[in-house]
Amino acid sequence: MTRSSIRRASAETLIPDRRRFLRAGGALMASGVIAQLAACAHTPGTPAASAAPAARRGAIDMHAHWTPEPYAKAMAELGRPTFANGSALNPLMYDLPKRLEWMDQRNIQTHVLTLSGNMPWWWASDADAMRLAQLVNDSALTAHATYPERFYIGLAVPIKQPDAALRELNRMAGKPGVHAVGLPNSMNGQDYLFTPEYLPFLARCEELNLPLLFHPLDFPPNYYGGPQRLAGPSFLYNTLGFTFEHANTAEKFISSGYLDRFPRLQILLAHAGGAFPFIAQRLAHAVEKGASNVKLQHSYQEYVRRFYYDTLTYSKGGLRYLIDTVGIDRVVIGTDVFAAMDVREPMYLVDQLDLPAASREMILRSNALQLMHM
Repeated sequence: MTRSSIRRASAETLIPDRRRFLRAGGALMASGVIAQLAACAHTPGTPAASAAPAARRGAIDMHAHWTPEPYAKAMAELGRPTFANGSALNPLMYDLPKRLEWMDQRNIQTHVLTLSGNMPWWWASDADAMRLAQLVNDSALTAHATYPERFYIGLAVPIKQPDAALRELNRMAGKPGVHAVGLPNSMNGQDYLFTPEYLPFLARCEELNLPLLFHPLDFPPNYYGGPQRLAGPSFLYNTLGFTFEHANTAEKFISSGYLDRFPRLQILLAHAGGAFPFIAQRLAHAVEKGASNVKLQHSYQEYVRRFYYDTLTYSKGGLRYLIDTVGIDRVVIGTDVFAAMDVREPMYLVDQLDLPAASREMILRSNALQLMHM
């Protein structure tokens, strides 16, 4: 089956361990994290034996978190944990040679590096937010320069202040390895992007061909539905809240007209798009019946296929449904490493589907390259 026939067939089918974050409370003390980082520090510029040659063709993981050392130290100095409850930082989050060994064992060529749900933009002062973003991005430039085929950059931007976010975006524009922008779905319970102040930022992302990689925020002020409704030991803020966040983001991009306003803007919804692919037919029906008071320029399925989705469904049936719903050309590898809800074997669900070689290659590599305009 050719790639074009796969796309046509897919398009015709209309919608058919993070608990460790909660073990302990309290902030991560500066002395603790600095000592931990120093113990495993890698000398900048030192080549790693595990660095793979450019000719390898492993998977591209579009949902891979990291915590660079300068950023972790700065967070600790501000009295903030690098994880939602101050739990110990996994060395694989900052030790790149060790991370490469892990990747090589799983045939992963590239991680697109982004911060986890503990992005600081919702609480940091304007000055601190800019400093933290620049620490992350400058560290990412070093990571890419050292291992250019292994690490791409999902920019961190101080998005609470749209002018500052635009300045940092422009500072990093065109630099080697910059292929995406990481953003929170919402902040403090607000859909911040859908206000006029952010239109220049979105327009610039479209102009630069930088896709938006959406990931929800941790901590109660950002919980979907408010700080109380999904709080508690059952981890619902993540398991339910994150899925609602993605559905809300996707629907708002459609109903606001933003997908029509920015026709070349690419968007990846992490966590397999959350609830969105599974309720898209219901949303489409509301439009068709006139219940939603939304007038769309295209069919709802065309908007569903404007997004990309990662493979983080946790089940063979879920991934099969996702592919049947959005099209195999809109699905990319995503593992959520090294956070608590990650999957440590990136290809295990793809392998279970017994896909044709061309389809498998699309999910593992070529869709991600298309998403990043590479």
